[in-house]
Amino acid sequence: MLDVALPALDYVIAEARQHGIRLLLSLVNNLHAYGGKTQYVKWAWQEGVGLSSSNDSFFYDPSIRSYFKNYVKTILTRKNTITGIEYRHDPIIFGWELINEPRCITDPSGDTLQDWIEEMSAFVKSIDKNHLVTVGLEGFYGPNDPKRLTANPPEEWASRLGSDFIRNSKISNIDFTSVHIYPDHWFHKQEFEVYMKFVSKWMLSHIEDGDNVLKKPVLFSEYGLSDTIKNFSMSDREKMYRTILDITYKSAKKNRSGAGALVWQFLVGGMNEFIDDFGMVPWDRSSAYSIFIEQSCRLAKIKGLAQQEINFKQFC
Repeated sequence: MLDVALPALDYVIAEARQHGIRLLLSLVNNLHAYGGKTQYVKWAWQEGVGLSSSNDSFFYDPSIRSYFKNYVKTILTRKNTITGIEYRHDPIIFGWELINEPRCITDPSGDTLQDWIEEMSAFVKSIDKNHLVTVGLEGFYGPNDPKRLTANPPEEWASRLGSDFIRNSKISNIDFTSVHIYPDHWFHKQEFEVYMKFVSKWMLSHIEDGDNVLKKPVLFSEYGLSDTIKNFSMSDREKMYRTILDITYKSAKKNRSGAGALVWQFLVGGMNEFIDDFGMVPWDRSSAYSIFIEQSCRLAKIKGLAQQEINFKQFC
């Protein structure tokens, strides 16, 4: 499996280098897509060493932790067959995400996931001190945080997932925080304007935490609006995009912690099999495309890059 996947990843990294794109690479998925933590549990169960068939045993089973560490070491120390550079030394890789959207529902106290993050972030840093590390959190406040009542999605479920934005992000080997924005998935049967009010409040709450509590950058590393919701329109999706990008820009302009926002997801033509209910080809809709060009240009101007980098000169 790795014999096929890793040469393909070599190619992606080499192409990113050619085009000046920095990469944030996720090391495992909490969800089933691409195998995720479920695959590790299956391997341990098939080998007769698994403690439990529960997906959450990924976080506490010693054998599975060992499997994961072996994989992480393989990735970090791999020499790219195209560039000849080990991943841990490659500046095109912006950072490592430990796990996409971690949840450990069997331990809502958060202790199990906290222990896993502490161990795995330290392990990554022991091999690679060159790159930034983030968790991959959705951003939910935990069971003991007062903000679970004021900033989390409605009802109590979001504080009972075993993750805790502040506690998880405070870990010393975590360099920046990650937050996702999916209001239509987190509470249903609401009007679009309700979603928009939540988005603004959600973002400003986490920027405030980055500034005053964590003293770390906050990356809104995924956001989107599903095209399966009732009365969906592209204009509403673009309105949400603009709101998120405006808040990010204002934070960056004031040198606050809101460090950036990454949309889920853009694809190129001919990739229909990979498009989900959030995906789009940006240049197929000029109004959406222009929103992201504008954001890139105004962020570049803050950093003085707009007149220096050839890519920015072309568009800005």
